[in-house]
Amino acid sequence: MAVKIRLRRMGKKKQPIYKVVAADERSPRDGRIIEALGLYNPITNPATVDIKEDRVLYWLGVGAIPTTTVKNLLSKKGILYKRELLKSGLSEEEVNQKIDEWLKQQEATLSLKAEKKASLKEKKKETVKEQEEEKSVPEAEGAASEEVSEEEKAAE
Repeated sequence: MAVKIRLRRMGKKKQPIYKVVAADERSPRDGRIIEALGLYNPITNPATVDIKEDRVLYWLGVGAIPTTTVKNLLSKKGILYKRELLKSGLSEEEVNQKIDEWLKQQEATLSLKAEKKASLKEKKKETVKEQEEEKSVPEAEGAASEEVSEEEKAAE
């Protein structure tokens, strides 16, 4: 029996919530499961991922194969990195220290991305305002030049 760690769809229409489950690869997507390992809610911003780390490590150790999406979720949570560190023979303390460093690095990169995104939004707003001002200025100049030409004609 080949086991896969995959997503099981739940929730309402157009409002999906997924359970991360260990299931036989022959069973259908929402069919019989062996064990529920966590939840994934893609609707929230940022997406919510709650996974039982010890159970996922157990299933990966037994030979379960994660699907592409689940593999991405596990990578973002650092579970696959932790598994690799444990496989390399490091002690629990060393593994926990490296995981903490990795989490701090991930938080830093996320904050940098958020700051960069905010600055890009501000720049975009400024350029839009400048373009609107440029459009309104020539119209005013054009109206002023028409008034001057009318005054010149009246003077003649």
